[in-house]
Amino acid sequence: MNKLIKKIAIVGPESTGKSTMSQLLANHYRVSWVPEYARYYCENLTGPYTLQDEVNMYYGQVALEDAILTVSEKDFIICDTTFVTVKIWSDEMLGETPQLVLDALPARPYDLYLLMDIDLPWQDDPLRDFPDKREYFMGVWHTELKALNARYEVIGGLGDLRFEHAVRAVDAFLSES
Repeated sequence: MNKLIKKIAIVGPESTGKSTMSQLLANHYRVSWVPEYARYYCENLTGPYTLQDEVNMYYGQVALEDAILTVSEKDFIICDTTFVTVKIWSDEMLGETPQLVLDALPARPYDLYLLMDIDLPWQDDPLRDFPDKREYFMGVWHTELKALNARYEVIGGLGDLRFEHAVRAVDAFLSES
């Protein structure tokens, strides 16, 4: 894995445009992006997920990320979410987080997080659970990112304005690197 490649993570509560933003930014900068492994994993679940499922999602997300880092020829990659999501969902849904995830949080940092704001309208999706808890989860994201001492920017706005805000944040980060 090439540690010289910077990782920019697109994170936030459900239905805030993370996947769309990840793809738009990757296309804009002509860099690789890491899809959200949990989406693929959860599409195939036949019952309620367990702590082992969360561990599996952690390993899947990390494996995808490592694979992209291995083949990337650019200075940075875009990550559609991170395994911080595993911590948030484990805590919320199962009341605990697997220790390997807790251990990995400080050991596998991201260089910049773009925290997508909840100013977009909710979009129904069979894999989304909490349309009424978006403010709560936005607060959880702030708490988790601060606990990691992470560099992050909140990205808001509708349509092209949201994308422009994200590009401005990435450009500012890249100009300092």
